[in-house]
Amino acid sequence: MALILTIIDGLFQLYTLAIIVFILMSWFPGAYNTGLGRFLGQICDPFLSVFRRFIPSIAGLDFSPIVALLVLQFAERGLVYLLSLISF
Repeated sequence: MALILTIIDGLFQLYTLAIIVFILMSWFPGAYNTGLGRFLGQICDPFLSVFRRFIPSIAGLDFSPIVALLVLQFAERGLVYLLSLISF
């Protein structure tokens, strides 16, 4: 069971890192048009777009990725907690 929890934790951390890199790419012009930008857009935009529908940008700043990362963190903790209950 520890192996499964380690794999789940690693996948969540990898996806979190992908979202952070995708967000930081907005600081560089044309970064979304690179191969990495298109790849990250395909895996991150569907998740982030859910939060962009409900959280408007304020003064041109998009705060939805912060909420998305928080929800992702809570989902990971909840899943790990549920799996730890099942292991007993």
